[in-house]
Amino acid sequence: MAVEVTLLEMHETIRDCTVAHHMMNREELYINGEWVAASGEGEIEVVNPATEQVIGSVPVGSQADVDSAVNAASTAFHSWSQSSIEDRVGYLNALSAAFKDRGEELSQLITAEVGTPIGYSRMAMVGTPRVVARSYAKMLEDFEWEEEVRNSLIVKEPVGVCAFITPWNFPLHQIIGKVAPAIAAGCTMVLKPSKEAPLNAFILAEIIDEIGLPAGVFNLVSGHGSEVGEYLSSHPDVDMVSFTGSTSAGVRVSQAAAPSVKRVTLELGGKSANVILDDANIVRAAKSSVGACFANSGQTCSALTRLIIPENKKEEIIEIITSRVAGFTAGDPLDESTRCGPMASARQQASVSDFIASGISEGATLLSGGEGMPDGLEVGFFVKPTAFADVTPDMKIWNEEVFGPLLTITTYSSEEEALALANDSEYGLSGGVWSENEERAISFAKNMRTGQVSINGGPFNISAPFGGYKMSGNGRELGIHGLQEFLELKAIQR
Repeated sequence: MAVEVTLLEMHETIRDCTVAHHMMNREELYINGEWVAASGEGEIEVVNPATEQVIGSVPVGSQADVDSAVNAASTAFHSWSQSSIEDRVGYLNALSAAFKDRGEELSQLITAEVGTPIGYSRMAMVGTPRVVARSYAKMLEDFEWEEEVRNSLIVKEPVGVCAFITPWNFPLHQIIGKVAPAIAAGCTMVLKPSKEAPLNAFILAEIIDEIGLPAGVFNLVSGHGSEVGEYLSSHPDVDMVSFTGSTSAGVRVSQAAAPSVKRVTLELGGKSANVILDDANIVRAAKSSVGACFANSGQTCSALTRLIIPENKKEEIIEIITSRVAGFTAGDPLDESTRCGPMASARQQASVSDFIASGISEGATLLSGGEGMPDGLEVGFFVKPTAFADVTPDMKIWNEEVFGPLLTITTYSSEEEALALANDSEYGLSGGVWSENEERAISFAKNMRTGQVSINGGPFNISAPFGGYKMSGNGRELGIHGLQEFLELKAIQR
């Protein structure tokens, strides 16, 4: 018993140190290579969604701050766009190395901001940005900046000053998915991070300052999307806006950007289908489908939230999923055994709870989870990991993005019906197909109207293009295709 008490006390001591370490009250913005006072009024408090305690704050930027940041980026663009490839490679490798050096600090911070289980935070929230930064350094080593087409010299040039508006669910990863290719391309940038999880962006600014990226190449302005985000999107001296977030907010960004005809790339919502064909390894597919939906506590735009299964395998699959979901424990995200953390905010908790209630009221069959807080939890923005069967295409939970741990299941009688159900969405970001016949799976995947498809649980590839069809956005991030988004093409005839 004495040993158990000692271990408990050790855990509480670690937690106390972690919380104290994360009390980060930022009072300055990063503009033109310097930390400067914001001209806006007030602050934005950052709340730990597992404890509901304030862990820090960031300043409210204003339109004047945006003007200063854009001016700094515009001034820096000429020299930075002419910088050597060797210099850009060096900065990207230094950025990657800094993520490794400060990996645990960043992982703990993002878990405190978002509620991501700590193991997943280390892997996806920090590990992936580290690899992405390094991948762009490697890409530059043999990238072809010029090519000849008959009597033309085709030259690839940086697009210019870029505005980045990023979300809270994968905060650092979504930032680096824009910042790294922009650095590689020779662009300058202004970042507005999410107000729910902005603190990691300030650590990034510290790192960028420490590695010596030239003044004005990277600028950070925190604030409200309705002011800073929309003003950035409409700013006449911004050449490109890259936005990740909800479809409704992406539409507003596009509208704000339209009068200046700037380039806009959007990575928006998803309602992705996961199809188990009748010749699949049923046990493996069913078990995998829960993690594919619930990763990052379901707060993933590419989550496979609609599971489409053969009618004649329904009973077997549902039995596996019901057991799997019941074991998907929600709780303290700092506990290494936790599978599902809290929703990132009280508003997100309320939204997901409404979807769960909607599924029940519309007549879907509740397999596991349901309304209310998970057992044993009284504090935090938690919901119960939930799965519904007998979901029909007219239900709200089938059509709308939930952004939480909620899996919907429906059945099909033919492969044609399965494909029609998979494509029955205004979104098209991701998808999955399960079959023991890879050729059959690939053929099915090619007919899915979506930007990415994994076959038999194929892992995420940071060198492959990521982005969506339809209401899931336009443009692509990551890999060579992500770099191309930041380049203009010039044809020189001779």
